[in-house]
Amino acid sequence: MRRRARCHGRRRAWRHRRCRGRRRARRGRAGADARRRGGGLPPGALAAAPELAALRAALARTPYARLNKIALYGPSANPGADLDYRFVQALPGGAFDFRTGCGHSLLACVVAAARPGPVTVRALTTGDLVRCTPEGAPGRGTGAHTLRFLRAPTAPGTLPTGRPVDVLRGLPVTVVRYGNPYVFVAGRHLGVPTERALLRAGDDVRRALLALRADAARLLGLDERSALPKAAAFTAHPAGIAVRALTVGGWHPRLALTGAAALAAAGALPGTVVPGLAGRPVRTPGGRTVSVRAGADHIAVRHKRATVLDRFALPWRIHATA
Repeated sequence: MRRRARCHGRRRAWRHRRCRGRRRARRGRAGADARRRGGGLPPGALAAAPELAALRAALARTPYARLNKIALYGPSANPGADLDYRFVQALPGGAFDFRTGCGHSLLACVVAAARPGPVTVRALTTGDLVRCTPEGAPGRGTGAHTLRFLRAPTAPGTLPTGRPVDVLRGLPVTVVRYGNPYVFVAGRHLGVPTERALLRAGDDVRRALLALRADAARLLGLDERSALPKAAAFTAHPAGIAVRALTVGGWHPRLALTGAAALAAAGALPGTVVPGLAGRPVRTPGGRTVSVRAGADHIAVRHKRATVLDRFALPWRIHATA
């Protein structure tokens, strides 16, 4: 009996050492992958899908049950940034997309962190550096911020296909990657040539834009069921530009902050379907106007706000991989 017990004990100890060795190897590979990518965390490391599902289940018992955007942030170890930020889009059916970005959620993290003065955020998902600067005199701010995406519109990668114009379903479009990947098409090609027609467009135009979005996803090697690329139609006239964009599940109520940045980047490049903004207002559904300008080395989106509505203690567990 003692010999059998010793054998069982040796086997258990050997299995324990082998499992512990495998876990260490996995952690080492994950850390090495993160270091090769130049970031402190591999994609998804700030949260695993089961933890995010538990988070949404907890939110279901609050007034924010329909919330489908999750922002994760913390101090940055990068010398050029104050905060690290990762955005997660909750998709219908309980899935999550870790590859997209959200400018308003990024600003919400800055407001929630309550850091004074300009705050530079490193978006881990998209690789962007964004400087958020309070507007107004110190101590007498307006509550609004200017967000500067610190990358030149002409930088390599802004046109992911390498072309200012692609043809999808027989229509000329421009695909850009700035903040988020976007596909832009002139409203006249969808049967809505005026601002009024575009901003009142119904499901037929939405379905046509969804079809273009799916083709653009395949062009970029993305799953057409994912949240990327985003898609928007526009109409332009001397007084300004009107834009209508899609979001997960339907029309966007206004225009995403990253959509404004992508629109300005497309307009700053020669030969695209998007005309240069040149200070013209960008009008969106609901009568809202977006102020966005393209600089030589950045895109600035002005007068954006975020407010902390509430704070909850939610079940959460940090999921470390290295």
